[in-house]
Amino acid sequence: MGMPLWAWILFYIIVVIMLVIDLKMFSRKGEHEVDVGEALRMTAVWIGVSLLFCFGIYLFDGEGAHEKAMEFLAGYLIEKSLSMDNLFVFLMLFSFFGIERKYQHEVLFWGIFGALVLRSVFIFAGAAMVERFEWVLGLFGLFLLYTGSKMFSHNDDAQMDPSKNIVVRWFKKVFPVTDKMHADKFFVRDEKAGRWLATPLFVALVVIETSDVAFAVDSIPAVFSVSRDPFIVLTSNVFAILGLRALYFALAAIAKYFGYLKYGLGIILIFVGLKMLLAMNEYVNALGAMVGLQVNMPHVEVPTSVSLAVIFGVLLLSILLSVFVQRRRQRGS
Repeated sequence: MGMPLWAWILFYIIVVIMLVIDLKMFSRKGEHEVDVGEALRMTAVWIGVSLLFCFGIYLFDGEGAHEKAMEFLAGYLIEKSLSMDNLFVFLMLFSFFGIERKYQHEVLFWGIFGALVLRSVFIFAGAAMVERFEWVLGLFGLFLLYTGSKMFSHNDDAQMDPSKNIVVRWFKKVFPVTDKMHADKFFVRDEKAGRWLATPLFVALVVIETSDVAFAVDSIPAVFSVSRDPFIVLTSNVFAILGLRALYFALAAIAKYFGYLKYGLGIILIFVGLKMLLAMNEYVNALGAMVGLQVNMPHVEVPTSVSLAVIFGVLLLSILLSVFVQRRRQRGS
């Protein structure tokens, strides 16, 4: 995989330690609601740990360490920005199921834990596929162009109905579900019927886990656009996901200030999709020749530093624009 075994072991040790710290800080079994200040402090801790890990890559990765560190930052920023959009989906889910804020951290913790496992499997499978079939990157690029363009036509007013989720429908057929919340419990026992029932809290967890599969289809190909190193792709992805729980509670209070974020994410996805396709000119030209067209597409490698600057700039501008427009609306009302 390129990186020595000790680097992989160290990475997973850091992940386990941070998960334990995160669990201890937030999971007080419904004793309190996570406030914005607490969430922002933990978000800062996660970002700090991620930057320290990036600095470690720069110090110990040897030749090409600067490029690898830049790739990590670009991948981290891509995943973090896409995750911010996904958090608003979680906000709608909790509202739909009527889950109180003080119980949401339980679902988010196990949801993120499951996401880490799923992302690891997807990334290793994707890296093996890219190594054997390089032309797959071209398909990734086309898919990112499609998903990026869809961001501009997405309807924010369309209400999400998790009850139509195919996995939820299947689960309810094979396992009984109660409509009532039971604090922070995922399952409760019906003593009269002598059976266990799943609570809305667990159903919400099922929806979050299945939703993450769809999220990964966007984010993992996007990270492959800045690095083909499985270690960089996995670590940048995982560190971005690990801070999601804290970021959720921070963003939930200020969600109204991110109205134009989706347009920024659409531009980012289109940019990384084009970046992928420009580097796959040989396959594009060969495909054109197969259908009788002379394409002569030049090979263009966009430097990682440029990618990082574009991604950060677009993300920052979309957030600033969202804040500016929201404040104008408040003054006008």
